Amino acid sequence: MSPITVVEGRRLPLTNLDKVLYPETGTTKGEVVHYCTTTAEPLLAHLHDRPLSFLRYPDGPDGQRFFTKNVPPGTPSWVKTCEVPHSTSGPTRQALLQDLPSLVWAANLVVELHTPQWTCRTPGTADRLVLDLDPGDPATVVECCVAAQWLHERLAADGLEVFAKTSGSKGLHLVVPIEPTPSERTTAYARTLAVEAARALPDLVVHKMAKALRPGKVFIDFSQNAAAKTTAVAYTLRARATPTVSAPVTWDEIADCDDPEQLSFLFGEIGPRIERYGDLHAPLLDPDRARPLP
Repeated sequence: MSPITVVEGRRLPLTNLDKVLYPETGTTKGEVVHYCTTTAEPLLAHLHDRPLSFLRYPDGPDGQRFFTKNVPPGTPSWVKTCEVPHSTSGPTRQALLQDLPSLVWAANLVVELHTPQWTCRTPGTADRLVLDLDPGDPATVVECCVAAQWLHERLAADGLEVFAKTSGSKGLHLVVPIEPTPSERTTAYARTLAVEAARALPDLVVHKMAKALRPGKVFIDFSQNAAAKTTAVAYTLRARATPTVSAPVTWDEIADCDDPEQLSFLFGEIGPRIERYGDLHAPLLDPDRARPLP
């Protein structure tokens, strides 16, 4: 039988806790679940009211991986859900992680956590704008940092605050709190920024997705602002070779980055970072920090 744990009054079976998910570091499923519980406060804050999409990797990053938006079979009845409109296949019902038992349940499934730029209260109306900076080999996060600083200044010129985090993979995510705005308009504005950046930094940045254009450059993906798209949430573990995390970072760290390893954080480093900095993305949760798009 699977061990049963009680989390805030909810009984949860936890399975295969000794299973090694990340062979390079020997990280077990139990350690993954523990990370989610110890990082629960900021993680749940950024997940609150946002319908969840799962990238599941139950046998580790080298095993089968599959992406799902629908509520998984066997989901406990006490996990909150919401109906989400879908433009082509009709509405879907997706999970919401609103409390610690729900987060532990999700962690036991072994998942990356992805959310849209809107909440379940206002589907398709964004309260965040996201720019995903993705480096094409041999470019790295170092080149992303140069592009990020240009975008930071450009967004500031429009009166917008910008917060940065690692993607947990190779690049960076820039996140901007905005007053509620239709996703179509948010996407159009984000595209304008990407085009401007490519014109200003032609040797560094591309805004088109064509793979032939991307080697050695930073692709600014503005499409994640579309209503149907999602982005890895702050503090989620990623299905990479090692247990890296999408970690909020400071602008000083970005300015000082000259080695990709400086902005690659394993799950064991996140607790000390939170102790040092607090939640660097906490301002995104304050509606008073939101500004209108120009």
